[in-house]
Amino acid sequence: MGEAAFWGFVGASSLIVAAEFAFAFKLSRMVIGLIMAFGVGALISSVSFELVAPAMDVADTWKVAVGLALGSAVFFLGDRAIANMGGGNRKSPDGSDGGGSGLGIVLGTVLDGIPESAVLGMSLVGGGGVSVALLAGIWVSNFPESLGSTVGLTKGGWQKNKIRLLWLGIVLVSALSAAIGYVIVNNISALSGVLVESFAAGALLTMIADEMAPEAFDRSAIYAGLATVAGFALAAWLTSVG
Repeated sequence: MGEAAFWGFVGASSLIVAAEFAFAFKLSRMVIGLIMAFGVGALISSVSFELVAPAMDVADTWKVAVGLALGSAVFFLGDRAIANMGGGNRKSPDGSDGGGSGLGIVLGTVLDGIPESAVLGMSLVGGGGVSVALLAGIWVSNFPESLGSTVGLTKGGWQKNKIRLLWLGIVLVSALSAAIGYVIVNNISALSGVLVESFAAGALLTMIADEMAPEAFDRSAIYAGLATVAGFALAAWLTSVG
């Protein structure tokens, strides 16, 4: 469980790194878009090869489909609730979300991070090592979220140390989620494990389609496809050698 918490912390650590980048540099929309597109490809690859494919090997297709549908529905409803609370533009690279929706930013980022971190913890069950591909995809996907949110909070008048504490708290929640994911899968039946993993896959895919992919294209236009394929290829390679 301790190892799962550690890797959950590592996967979410890009939230803190990106905040420091936002304090020190002003990255262009193109660069942010390319980073996000790369993360899209890496996460799609990880979801496909690390979650859905293994689940299909040990369970009926309809059971995996049920998990995917439930994960998608829960993320969709939660994300709409966050948007209504003022966090709809929490990843805006130009800071348009401002500081008035701090709670929406926090809840939205936690909502994104919990299934990702839980899946990391699940991947360690049975003595297996951490999935490098999934870890890389999660790290990259968190970076632009924190980058855009930090810019918005700074423009909204938040102090740097307060923002740092905010992201540190979310990183700790992610570490806890990874530990919980490990404990859950380690103590339930194989079928339940399949449902949990497919649930997480559905949530991640919905997040990619609703948020990451459109924003990546909006910021990097025609180059988004190239960066996405690069991320997918790298993650697939890491999966094959991991």
